Amino acid sequence: MIKNSRFCNFISLLIIIPLGLGPKIYTGFGQGWVNDYAGDILYEIAWCLFFFWFFPSKKATVLIPIWVFLVTCIIEICQLWFGLIPETIRSSIIWKLLLGSTFVWWDFPHYALGCLIGWFWLSQIWQKSFQ
Repeated sequence: MIKNSRFCNFISLLIIIPLGLGPKIYTGFGQGWVNDYAGDILYEIAWCLFFFWFFPSKKATVLIPIWVFLVTCIIEICQLWFGLIPETIRSSIIWKLLLGSTFVWWDFPHYALGCLIGWFWLSQIWQKSFQ
């Protein structure tokens, strides 16, 4: 059954990763919100799915979203001190995609929403794969 769980997880990652990159280039209705916050939600879901690949269990469906939320909140708070890191490093696309570029309070509710959706998504994978 782990094999089925990993397959569902893999398909989910194939869907969520391109969706997560899409908001950065979106130019339609609600562009500001989509560019700034939709990616936060999808980012959290992607991390939940990533860690569930390595720790597929019923307990993990709850613990992973909690830990993803806590760690991403810590990273967001650390952005207050990222100014000490040279601009050439902070301006790289990898840095921006993984760690962000500036501290924004409004990211926190979007992280929470992403982890809530991530929890639901992991629960669905677990139920479909093991029950």
